[in-house]
Amino acid sequence: MPDSFSTPVFVVGDNIDTDQIIPAEYLTLVPTIASEYEKLGTYAMIGLPEDKYPVRFMAPGATKTKYRLIIGGRNFGCGSSREHAPIALGACGVKAVIADSYARIFFRNCVATGELYPYETPEPLAGVVKTGDEATLDFEKDTLTVGGRTIQLRPLGEVRPVIDAGGLFNYARKSGMIPAAS
Repeated sequence: MPDSFSTPVFVVGDNIDTDQIIPAEYLTLVPTIASEYEKLGTYAMIGLPEDKYPVRFMAPGATKTKYRLIIGGRNFGCGSSREHAPIALGACGVKAVIADSYARIFFRNCVATGELYPYETPEPLAGVVKTGDEATLDFEKDTLTVGGRTIQLRPLGEVRPVIDAGGLFNYARKSGMIPAAS
């Protein structure tokens, strides 16, 4: 992972649940099959209500989103414990989510799958940052810079090397906890 990246952001409110991130009807897709992994990403955030989110996260027919960073409110990823939620976001090109807080299982699934960096912000950003704003996330400094303002994020700590490795099993293999896959 590079030290930082810049991207337009996609902003959502509080209590974005896993049905909004990836509706249950798409859970038949198997993320370990490359074509189905890619297809899963095309449905990311499709469950968001259009009246509240008129700007769509995925352009029609696109396999990747232009928004590699999502800014959320409180309790991001609540709902059912599907690991497909962070996988769908990773499959469409999202690198990180910055939220006020996370549902515990969503946060753990981000780490276990190695798909997303789940940063927490000490101050609500959903009312300050707008969808389409250009932002830079710096992984070394744990900062978000948007609109000429730099916000210090809560460091990822011990979960960062696990995500950097591509998830829990890859981390365990790389660190010698379990034998390397043959």
